[in-house]
Amino acid sequence: MASEKSRVLVFGGTGYLGKRLVKASLREGHPTYVLQRPENCMDINKIQLLLRLKKRGAKLIKGSVSDHESLVHAVKQVDIVISALSSSNTSTVATQLQQKIIDAIKEAGNVKRFIPAEFCIDPAMMVHDLEPARSLNLRMMDVRKAIVNAKIPYTSIAANCFAGYFVPNLCQLGTLLPPKDKVSIFGDGNAKETDNYMFMFFAAIYLDEDDIATYTIKTIDDPRTINKTLHLMPPKNTLSQNELVNTWEKLFGKKLEKITISAESYLATMKGAHHLIQFGISHNYPIFYKGYLRSIELKEGDEEATMLYPDVKYTTVEEYLKRFADMRPREAWEGRKEVSKL
Repeated sequence: MASEKSRVLVFGGTGYLGKRLVKASLREGHPTYVLQRPENCMDINKIQLLLRLKKRGAKLIKGSVSDHESLVHAVKQVDIVISALSSSNTSTVATQLQQKIIDAIKEAGNVKRFIPAEFCIDPAMMVHDLEPARSLNLRMMDVRKAIVNAKIPYTSIAANCFAGYFVPNLCQLGTLLPPKDKVSIFGDGNAKETDNYMFMFFAAIYLDEDDIATYTIKTIDDPRTINKTLHLMPPKNTLSQNELVNTWEKLFGKKLEKITISAESYLATMKGAHHLIQFGISHNYPIFYKGYLRSIELKEGDEEATMLYPDVKYTTVEEYLKRFADMRPREAWEGRKEVSKL
């Protein structure tokens, strides 16, 4: 007889990644719970989403992250806890909320694994040396230390770059849609560096958010990922910015004007910008100008997702961009119509 599936509780189950984690957990057959927080009771979109998740089979548990007793009660009903609470970018609130979850898990004493709200570049690599990204990185490391000190089994998910925020816009700040005429290129667009010994090629790693959820749920009953970091590094999605732009141009049917942005000019845009833009710049700078892949050397015992779960068919960058194919220029569509008449 097959062993029973672990029961999963998702914090932030109505969020951008959280709802995907809930769906992936249900799809894998796990009894799945979502914390129904009182602060969401006046948000019609979240209420409707909770109802849809419930219809899919999710169980709703009333509770609040600020109410320790309700947290302990919720945690005692499950085997696995996943936090998908927003990092709030520059806010310390998210770290405080995660600490409350850790305290509840420690008191409950029954949780087999905790997956904290990271889902980004592995903070242990310490690639972010600019504020405000640096402070967020340090706070995530504080959460990791708290988990280890509490002797809670865990898995950290290093998901690198969310496709939704990097792929359609070709890594441009200030928009989430593909550019139609011009595109800013960071440096030479290849993020290349050399040292005294070898030529090094650096790029970003992009992940479809549904794939992030799928890989995450794969880990929860897998003893190979206990107390480790799972790095999500799909080989077909490791691209330089130029490669990303070229992929879109082929689908779009048009060459874009390239505007080169120097490192100095890129950093200068932080002055006076909204704090979210400042965070984006400080987060992206080491990716596109310093080439953070030089730091990606898996620590002993850590795992890589596509090697560990070769059965998962991940979404490639090209497949992701095809979703925006109807944004091609009019002449490209007219050409297709003419061909279809033949």
